[in-house]
Amino acid sequence: MWLSAVLICVFPVISATPFNRQWEEDMSVRHSWLELPRGWRRLSSPSPNHTFDLHVGLKQHRLDVLISDLLQISDPTHPRYGQHLTKEETEDLVKPHPDTLDAVEDWIISHGINSSRFHYPTGGQDHIDLRVSVAEAERMLNAKYEFYRHKSSGDTILRTMSYSLPRALQPHIDVVSPTTYFGTTRSMRSTSFLQPEVQPLDALEPIVQPISDTVRSSSCDLINTPACLRDLYNTTNYEPQAMDRNRLGIAGYLDQFSNDADLQTFESKFRPEAIGFTVPTVQINGGRNNQTEPGIEANLDVQYGVGISYPTPNVYYSTGGSPPYIADSQTPMNTNEPYLDWLTYILAQPTIPQVITTSYGDDEQTVPVDYATRICNLFVQLGARGTTVFFSSGDFGVGGGDCFKNDGSNRVEFQPGFPASCPFVTAVGGTTHVNPEIGVNFSGGGFSRYFTRPAYQSGPVSQYLVALGDTYAGQFNPNGRAYPDIAAQGTGYQVVVGGHIVSVGGTSASSPTVAAIFSLLNDVRLSQNKSTLGFINPLLYSTAVPGLNDIVSGSNPGCQTDGFTAKEGWDPVTGLGTPNFSRLRSLISG
Repeated sequence: MWLSAVLICVFPVISATPFNRQWEEDMSVRHSWLELPRGWRRLSSPSPNHTFDLHVGLKQHRLDVLISDLLQISDPTHPRYGQHLTKEETEDLVKPHPDTLDAVEDWIISHGINSSRFHYPTGGQDHIDLRVSVAEAERMLNAKYEFYRHKSSGDTILRTMSYSLPRALQPHIDVVSPTTYFGTTRSMRSTSFLQPEVQPLDALEPIVQPISDTVRSSSCDLINTPACLRDLYNTTNYEPQAMDRNRLGIAGYLDQFSNDADLQTFESKFRPEAIGFTVPTVQINGGRNNQTEPGIEANLDVQYGVGISYPTPNVYYSTGGSPPYIADSQTPMNTNEPYLDWLTYILAQPTIPQVITTSYGDDEQTVPVDYATRICNLFVQLGARGTTVFFSSGDFGVGGGDCFKNDGSNRVEFQPGFPASCPFVTAVGGTTHVNPEIGVNFSGGGFSRYFTRPAYQSGPVSQYLVALGDTYAGQFNPNGRAYPDIAAQGTGYQVVVGGHIVSVGGTSASSPTVAAIFSLLNDVRLSQNKSTLGFINPLLYSTAVPGLNDIVSGSNPGCQTDGFTAKEGWDPVTGLGTPNFSRLRSLISG
């Protein structure tokens, strides 16, 4: 049933289409702008000899088979549960149809571009990267490239207002970039923020001594430290054993760098037994690692990944670049992160971390649907290879800004977030306080407009919608993929930045916390010579429910409304609830 529910992510089987030079006489516009997107102005024309990298994403031929395999190996009741695919097996399933590869290659060659310039970054050969001149790209795409400058950020990009493809190639190509998708690399949105109203521990003094148990126990309702979180989610007494086989990955963007010195200070203050433990940085596509500019977001992610999962190895990915973008009122500049660059890199690796967390997100409507679909399908490959992918659900409740749709209608609707809305990732919402925990008011949650609701969610989400009734009718898609899936504390995190503690909040904090807990659960399974958990959503919505703390109060206002309300069972504020490690450990050890 679920396979039919996500056909928006799957493209039709490609039939044979022999190369025909008459294609060039039958060009069809793939996308065009009637007017320049808001915030941009034309700057100048590039030299015809100016070169740039063109990405041509090809249709993945057996994606439906890969999705079917993923669902089987992720279903705890299926005989294939836990039998993850190898890199080679996943690549074989996403290889384009031979006719697709031949047609696209012949089309490119017909423009005088030698095949020696083709680069296939992954073994699946599902996309071609090639360095082209402006003149070559304009001939291929019937386009006119210009330099454009963003008025607020000052960033300059190379784009075209319109581009076309031969009509016979339209079924063979998913994405061509850069073309008409305007964007800037600055001001991308991370899902964290400083909380000056939460008095940090030792805010103004250099950190010298570890915090006492007395301070921990008296302050955990207002602030969060590794000790608070380990106690709340029952990981304190677990000692990892499979450090040689287990890794936690943290994906970072926006020129965010984890500071090594700050990590050591954090360890001395909050996890003294981890002093000397380090996290390597992998730099991708121009990602930097400037130790003189510690990033709050990166320090948060790394410090709490280590603070909870220690001594499990962690790795930080610093990724540069920028993907396609469509502006809306909440995201006036390109806040999309370069998922494509990072995914291309990680999928090409022979081994990848068993858990990966990302604390960034965008309004779904600012991400072109073809780009979002392509990215969502790439997450299928990670899950099939046994990796659990967590994304923070966002910090704007049901939507920030004026919540106007950017299709010209000026309708006000709830704004779901991406990639949290992708059904192949696990979205993490936020909570606050203890005894009891409640849904925090900024926790992103809602229903996708791009992706339909997967079968693994049908029961719990349907129950919520029945209880909701006609409330907010027309402001969200009741048939969409619902998120978040799970939640964790999202306020008062004590983070060391530049040698001092600051208080940080956001689902950016929730996601690495949950990721570290599930990394420990993978340690449990690996130490028992079992497979990793991989794509966990089917597990969460079935046999893992007793291992979660149901959150029954709180709401996520936005778009000039009170937003959704947390209740018993699944809800669009906290998902299924927060993790209880000891109970989950028993459930996944059986």
